[in-house]
Amino acid sequence: MDLRFRFDIIMDYAPLLLKGTLYTIGISLSGIIIGSILGLLVSFGKMSTRWFLRWPMQSYINFFRGTPLLVQIYIVHFGLIPLVYGKTNAIVAAITALSLNAAAYTAEIYRAGIQSIDKGQTEAAKSLGMTHAQTMRFIVLPQAIKRMIPAFGNEFIVLVKDSSLVALITAPEIMYWSNVMKGQYIRVWEPYLTAALIYFILTYSLSKLLNALERKV
Repeated sequence: MDLRFRFDIIMDYAPLLLKGTLYTIGISLSGIIIGSILGLLVSFGKMSTRWFLRWPMQSYINFFRGTPLLVQIYIVHFGLIPLVYGKTNAIVAAITALSLNAAAYTAEIYRAGIQSIDKGQTEAAKSLGMTHAQTMRFIVLPQAIKRMIPAFGNEFIVLVKDSSLVALITAPEIMYWSNVMKGQYIRVWEPYLTAALIYFILTYSLSKLLNALERKV
């Protein structure tokens, strides 16, 4: 076995790995944004007093938190996307699956953050004539979001790492090109150590940004 670390292989694939990194960032960022918005709606549905809203949202959370992300990616890629578009699309499937998965986890983060705010503040807002929407917008959510930042940070970092699974549906992100490199040169260290380094840089940078945001607020 050749134990030499060949930087020439990495240089050959550097443009493709850069392209894959941009795809990883784009897919992860889309999943984070869409998942956070959808998760807020799901959390409101779960906390609703109406059973026809609460039960479906609770079932949604249980399904996506209780099944492997890889299975969800396959269901979306081979089932949902062809049903909607008539053919598979790896990028759309990747963003959809990550967004749906993130929504289930962020919904619980929202719920815990909202319920951590003292109920007396909500009652005080109602006594002043504020609607439920106004109370959430101006009183509860601004305080709850500050408490949710660490949990959101962990979820975002996990989502970036979990995005590597979309390589299995041929989404052209970091792991996809690492697998291609490994297949062409029949080598392990160069493609996978390089992929590990790129993911580390992404997650470490994200953690630093979130820490700075947490200190600021």
